[in-house]
This record gives sequence, C-alpha cells and structure tokens, in this order.
Amino acid sequence: MKLSAQEEYGLRCLLFMARHGETKSHSIPEISRAEGLSVPNVAKLMRILRLGGLVASVRGQAGGYTLSRPADQVTVSEILSLLGGSFFNPHFCDRHSGLERNCAHTGDCAVRLLWGAVQKSLDAILTKTTLRDLLRSEEDMLLFLKDHGAATVAEAQTVTVHSITN
Repeated sequence: MKLSAQEEYGLRCLLFMARHGETKSHSIPEISRAEGLSVPNVAKLMRILRLGGLVASVRGQAGGYTLSRPADQVTVSEILSLLGGSFFNPHFCDRHSGLERNCAHTGDCAVRLLWGAVQKSLDAILTKTTLRDLLRSEEDMLLFLKDHGAATVAEAQTVTVHSITN
C-alpha cells in the first residue's frame, strides 16, 4: 500500500492548520512555505479540501483557510477518503479483470479476501484517529495506537523509523 502524494501533502496541510490555530486563517503561501510545497499544489489541495468540507475559505485582507471543524472531529479516514479513496474498493476486481470482462477468479479469490481484510483493519484505526491525535509526539502516538489495537504494527514502524534516522 502506498499513500499518494496528494494524500500525504493534504494531510500535512491540515496538520499545519491544526497545529498553528484551528480557527486562525492561513494563506496558501504561508502553508506552502511551512510545508515545503509549491503554491499551485497547496492551492489545488485547499480547493479539494474546501469542496470536501474540511476547510473553509475566508476572504479579505486576513483571508485564507481555516479548518471547518475542530481537529478532534476530523478523522484520518475522512481525510484520506477525500484525497485519494480507500486502499481496497469492493469494485476493484471489476476494474482489474485482465483481458476478460470478469476476473478469472471472481468465484473464489483469497487475494480479494486478503485485501478486504486489510481495508477493514485500516478502517478500524483510521476512523478512530483524528487530526488532533496526529499532533501527538511519536511516543504518545505509540501509546494511542496500543490502546486502539495497533500496537504490533506501530512498534514495528517505530523500529523502522529509528533505524532510518540513526
């Protein structure tokens, strides 16, 4: 599974807004500078986030964008769904059938079952995780993930991150 650049950058923009004042208006150039993203890319992301109801635009001299709801009411699942969709869509097999109209394995497919289970696991944690939760330190986030049944994965990821940074 890969996060798309749009999902990653959109999440970063929202985290910037949550971290630097949920009700404060943030301009596109301000977000762009802080996150190291191009102005056109941030503008595109803000449009998607506005149309999806996650941010609101403010006009005028002090204009920009604000979060539409408090950070503890915006789930990571909602953000990723808006910016890129789910990991495994139930109609995946319809779009990846090969040369035939229907996949050769439609009747009995362990792969489809696996991807469905992975999606359910992702949904279970992402629907419980809010934008505010992502403002935690890595240590606090590990405790949060342990409390929500994702400890093994979180611990493995922490080891990977620390080995990369050291």
